[in-house]
Amino acid sequence: MPIVRRLKEFLEKEGVAYRVTPHVEAFTAQETAAAARISGKALAKVVVVRRGGTFALAVLPAACKVSTEHLRGILGAPDVSLAREADFVPLFPDCDAGAMPPFGNLYGLETFVDQEVAALPEIVFRAGSHQELVAMPYADYARLVKPRVGHFCVHD
Repeated sequence: MPIVRRLKEFLEKEGVAYRVTPHVEAFTAQETAAAARISGKALAKVVVVRRGGTFALAVLPAACKVSTEHLRGILGAPDVSLAREADFVPLFPDCDAGAMPPFGNLYGLETFVDQEVAALPEIVFRAGSHQELVAMPYADYARLVKPRVGHFCVHD
């Protein structure tokens, strides 16, 4: 599956320069980074979190794990947890399971970006498939998505 149509049309309508890089099929964020020959710190992964009865996207480096404790403070919600794949797959009908792009605005979801991703000049992410990555200037991404930025990445 190539870059999802809704994302491609949105980026083209907004006149954003981006590049698509194919890679061998990979499923975890770290496998994807290795397949694309980039650092796990340079690849942004998307984690769906549950906040009460709603979902949100947490975007962080592939080399990190989400600190739900830190997210609770950022979201101002006491009940924040990682969503189960079975619960969020229906929210992204045009994406391979687990390969959704970090554009919550295209799916009616709030987006939170870790400050490590926000500090990079470029954001690299899956765009709906397990075989392609998209890269674009972080400044353009931030302008289009208007994510909330905070610190919720923890390193092993």
